[in-house]
Amino acid sequence: MENLSKEVIMKEVGPRDGLQNEKEWIPTEHKIAWINMLSNTGVKEIEYSSFVNPKMIPALKDAREVGERIIRNPDVTYSALVPNMKGLEFALEAGIDRASVFMSASEMHNQKNINKSIGDTYPILEEVIKEAKDAGKLVTGYISTVFDCPYQGKITPEQVLEVCDRLVEAGVDDLSLGDTIGTAVPTDVEKLLEVLLKHFPKEKLILHFHDTRGMAIANIMTSLHYGINRFDSTVGGLGGCPYAKGATGNVDTNDVLYLLHGIGIETGISEKKMQQAGLYIQNILGKQLPSRSLAYISNA
Repeated sequence: MENLSKEVIMKEVGPRDGLQNEKEWIPTEHKIAWINMLSNTGVKEIEYSSFVNPKMIPALKDAREVGERIIRNPDVTYSALVPNMKGLEFALEAGIDRASVFMSASEMHNQKNINKSIGDTYPILEEVIKEAKDAGKLVTGYISTVFDCPYQGKITPEQVLEVCDRLVEAGVDDLSLGDTIGTAVPTDVEKLLEVLLKHFPKEKLILHFHDTRGMAIANIMTSLHYGINRFDSTVGGLGGCPYAKGATGNVDTNDVLYLLHGIGIETGISEKKMQQAGLYIQNILGKQLPSRSLAYISNA
């Protein structure tokens, strides 16, 4: 394990990517209490909501109130998803340290998710990125469907590279590469990273795996061997994409922590506190979440 990073930086995206697909309304008070719990786990970044049109993602229509009322830990970076200038305006008013812009490597998924072509998306995101940077905020560029698209099938590393290049030219600080439908296997990860790491430093890349086919932990392990040390996850394995049929939740934060801590990699995160946060939201949702770690402690 000598070639692996000694420390990994985890971003908890449960309050945004985890809840966006939930059909039952989660009261704002519960969201705030949950984010406050997550803020005290030792996690370095929390993506607390999404400032998209409430008609598109009704589960997160309270983004402004959540952003205004959460108790902010000075050791945590608070980010939110912003689709356009109006979303950025609201996000800045509610309080963000980092803005997350998003698009797809797949033309058809981009059309379904954003209702625009890839070509028409660039000018909008370029304006948002510039405005966010002018406001002194960091910016992450999310790229969905970097391995497979539910409409187009396989996506080539060269297609992903083209989108990465445009977003970096526009000024993003880092790139989050999403296995949106959770179908990648380790050899897919190797092929993508072999291409991207010739163009970007490893510190600029974040991997965002869904666990639809149970491959997320294997894919994280592969990424670690390439020197990647930044990953997105959701506590409890919450999540899914409203515009990717069959996509299940993100890789579970606690399952990733079990792996990392087990092989001697530091995260600064308390597994016990993260488990408590997972059990809290599982109880609020009233259903068993896909987390193996939560299932284990519940049955112990």
